[in-house]
Amino acid sequence: MPAYFVGDELGSLKSTKYSRNDEGWTATSNPLLEGTSTGRTRAIQKLSAFKQLDGEVLLATARADGSTSVLSISDEGAEVVSEWKETRLKDGQCFVGLSATDKGIYTCTSNGALRLTKPGEDGGESSDLGTLPMRLAQWRLSSSGETFAYAGDEVELSVWNTEQAFIAKSQPKDESSEKPKKRKRNEQLLPGEIWRAKNLPNDELNLRQPVRNTALAYLQNSSAASNQHLLVGTQFGDVRRYDTRAARRPVANWKGIGKTGGIQVIEKGISEHEAYVADGGCSLYALDLRNGKISYGYKGLSGSITTLAVSPNMLASGCQDRYVRLHSTFPPPSQVGQQQEKKGDVLDKTYAKVVPTAIVCDISADTSLAAPQNEGEVENDEDEDKLWEEMEEADSQDEDDGKHSRKSKKSKKL
Repeated sequence: MPAYFVGDELGSLKSTKYSRNDEGWTATSNPLLEGTSTGRTRAIQKLSAFKQLDGEVLLATARADGSTSVLSISDEGAEVVSEWKETRLKDGQCFVGLSATDKGIYTCTSNGALRLTKPGEDGGESSDLGTLPMRLAQWRLSSSGETFAYAGDEVELSVWNTEQAFIAKSQPKDESSEKPKKRKRNEQLLPGEIWRAKNLPNDELNLRQPVRNTALAYLQNSSAASNQHLLVGTQFGDVRRYDTRAARRPVANWKGIGKTGGIQVIEKGISEHEAYVADGGCSLYALDLRNGKISYGYKGLSGSITTLAVSPNMLASGCQDRYVRLHSTFPPPSQVGQQQEKKGDVLDKTYAKVVPTAIVCDISADTSLAAPQNEGEVENDEDEDKLWEEMEEADSQDEDDGKHSRKSKKSKKL
């Protein structure tokens, strides 16, 4: 059954597991860490789960005060394994990226403070530092860990080599030429940077279009930097798809996807051509990545989405209305432009008392079971097939009227 870790703006951490009975889905929440009464200084901004080779689940948390913790999750609760603080984080800034891997814990802040921390067995930590541009909105590590991407306010989408980002600090000057050619600032890649997007062409008045990137997501699991597909959301409500092997400008620019407040959250779906997009209003959509059309939306939201977590056949969301919701999901149509027959629905909603700020899947839970809609359809299909088989057997015994048998078989094909 689906299970998630949920962090909120007061710093508490809960484990939420869902079960299904005859009446529907129900949620059971177990507190792992208690929140503070000092306000939002300990708010959980990012969560990331990682499963070690021995089966132990580690959960990394990044908080508003600059601290990062690694927790060991068990049936008894959560135990702090290691904790450190990002000293380069200043007031008014936040964590925009967190990823727990077998190589260590990656963190990135909005002012470009990149860190790779390797917790030691004795409780100590060793860190590698990197520096990225400021005013970042989001940072993502690829599934292979070989590259990462970021985007932000007046910061174009950029893809970096993860290892080189911690090695290269500055480029050596070329002293062989007395008068080096001038290069545009946006054209020159930084040390460790392997690709950078290019701004859209000027508008109808020949004015430069502002760069207001707010969210991004990797679309493929490729480890090669030249074969990356990425999705970016903007403050203007547009969703742009980039292919680094094709061009620096977006290969698709779908306008007006976000209706209010721009795009706030983007997550890649389980299906190949699907992504989930939430804006600053009360809208949550499933987007068909082949044509940029909205496959379906979710009703019943009374606040903007703050975080999303995708698991097989399920989608969990945290919202400003202080509810944690479990959504059903369906793959996009097999053909482009075909009408979506199945729609998503809210299976369960739980009042969290505090605004949930981060949700991540519990990778130790069994999420192989399908949603109830799919299960019901399978059972109906099996019953229908059984009924047709019995009808064929009855018709085959009717030797007096062969036409009736052929008519029955023809009706089944329809």
